[in-house]
Amino acid sequence: MLLSEFDYHLPGELIAQKPLPNREDSRMLAVDRSRGTYKDLSFRNFPGFIREGDVIVLNNTKVFPARLIGRSETGATIELFLVDNIGGNVWEALARPARRLKPGKRVSFGEELSANILEGPVNGRVLAEFDHEGDLFDILEKVGRTPLPPYIKREDGSRGADRDRYQTVYAKETGAIAAPTAGFHFTPEILEQVRARGAETLEITLHVGYGTFEPVRVEDISKHSVQEERFEIGEREAEALNAARNEGRRIVAIGTTTTRALETCASKHGGFVSGKQTADLTIVPGYEFRAIDALLTNFHLPCSSLLVLVSTFGGHELIMKAYEHVVLERYRFYSYGDCMFVY
Repeated sequence: MLLSEFDYHLPGELIAQKPLPNREDSRMLAVDRSRGTYKDLSFRNFPGFIREGDVIVLNNTKVFPARLIGRSETGATIELFLVDNIGGNVWEALARPARRLKPGKRVSFGEELSANILEGPVNGRVLAEFDHEGDLFDILEKVGRTPLPPYIKREDGSRGADRDRYQTVYAKETGAIAAPTAGFHFTPEILEQVRARGAETLEITLHVGYGTFEPVRVEDISKHSVQEERFEIGEREAEALNAARNEGRRIVAIGTTTTRALETCASKHGGFVSGKQTADLTIVPGYEFRAIDALLTNFHLPCSSLLVLVSTFGGHELIMKAYEHVVLERYRFYSYGDCMFVY
């Protein structure tokens, strides 16, 4: 299929710029794949779709303050957005303005943290080696900023709402530069309601990387490749997932990151195995899902790899009609927006 077949018109005012006061107040479009229908609901209705024996899989990655604003030796303002830890204190980072950062340049982010530019810039990216005492993530909590997506056109509330709301309530494992946003709608009370229906909740970890923002640059989507991401499944979780699959019970993925991890594992091994792994699967039409039976997800950018994934699971025609519907109904879009449950 062509990338243009995953385009849709989205008025800019529908892109959510801030979270709702209450997580569970989000709207939810329930999409029934077997009937080819959809229905407008609230996320508060989500537990009603859960069956006894279902396994609900959550991505417990935790976003760290990966956006740094500092000064060069000449006093210029420099922004580094940490993308990937190459090893030790060396990080790949998106730089702005990148042209100022030649090898040998030094950038200061206050008294506790500075960086020496080792390589670059190449396509706006540099390699930077950080100087600091103590744990880097502890320092980033002090000086870093929440890495809000580029479509949120405001400054982050680094010491306020965004530090809390640009995380799921079950975030535990630090390492992501973007949040698994389908989980934003859950509260401890909603999770308890899900368990009360006889479902089991499991946690895996996939650290969301820059690939979640990266645009698709080819018209033939079969030639697109999503960047690799690291994930981990525990022994107990792998056993529970295999038992659910063998017994014909549903596996419900919360988010596209969870989906990609589970499908990568099932595609490579024919089931679920524990340990640290690499998600290198790109899901496009024609892919046969082996792991999940239902998916909760937010609404994604036009022509994005995430929209392609959801359309592959739900059916291209049905999902694109559903997107037309939610635009007309003025749902809220993207990270802080509303959600869709495809079952």
